[in-house]
Amino acid sequence: MDHAASRSATATIARLARDATLEGWLIEEEDCVKGLFAKLAIGVAALAFVTAAQAGETLDRVMGKKAMVVATNSGWPPQSYLDDSNELVGFDIDVSKEIAKRLGVEVSFETPDWATLTGGRWQGRYDLGVGSVTPTKARAQVIDFAGIYYFSPYVYVLHKDSQAKSVADLNGKIIGVETATTSEDFIRRQLEIDAPGLPPIEYKIEPGEIRTFADSMLPFDDLRLGDGVRLDAVIAPEQTALNAVKNGYPLRVLEGEYAFREPLVVIAEKVDPDWTKKVGSIIDEMKKDGTLATLTTKWYGKDYSAD
Repeated sequence: MDHAASRSATATIARLARDATLEGWLIEEEDCVKGLFAKLAIGVAALAFVTAAQAGETLDRVMGKKAMVVATNSGWPPQSYLDDSNELVGFDIDVSKEIAKRLGVEVSFETPDWATLTGGRWQGRYDLGVGSVTPTKARAQVIDFAGIYYFSPYVYVLHKDSQAKSVADLNGKIIGVETATTSEDFIRRQLEIDAPGLPPIEYKIEPGEIRTFADSMLPFDDLRLGDGVRLDAVIAPEQTALNAVKNGYPLRVLEGEYAFREPLVVIAEKVDPDWTKKVGSIIDEMKKDGTLATLTTKWYGKDYSAD
């Protein structure tokens, strides 16, 4: 074979090899694409299955077991606290029991920390949260709001010996608040309530120092030691402040000055819109028939059920 023929044969063999390789690659790529679409179809089907499984998940569980687990607090009188018999009592407890009664189920209580209660992702440990939670924009990302069940004015609480007569007198002072609450958000000028029709928040105070506490009553325990001993003022719900005064704390509320007013909501995990809607309809019934007015008056001495 001459050199020209040899080169021609070599070129032909190379072309055939290249074509075979290209064909194999195309077949392989086609198989990969088919496999990808198959996996995608399986994923979509699985997602649809999970979504379908979640629809009605909590409602079905509660009604099937005839039992509901409510997450709440254990140290926030008069909303929810342990009495002398170590039983949970309070406004939030009565509200929870009434919701359970109207559902026709039994109720039990768990008392997780505040971050867990408001952080969502309960993974079925709790069916409902009744803990006087404020509906903020941040919380709306992780929990569902079933409905507003009462409103709370937040007040400036002073030692009875304090000479403060206005909010301006608290500028530069040491202010105590419960951590991870709307009181802290307010004093740090970060409060964003997620509810229609509320007036804008007005910030009238420039604290000298902010001190946070893990429990709602701990700021009062420091304030009761004396004016300016550890704190100059506390920002807290009016109900909690008046209850502390009722129980002998030497404190007073700054007259004529609310820090802000907030709605409080019953919350649910973001897994079952049917459950959230069902609980919301019960809350609406309790408003209309006067039950919430009766319960707020029982525990707070006045009707907080309407704004």
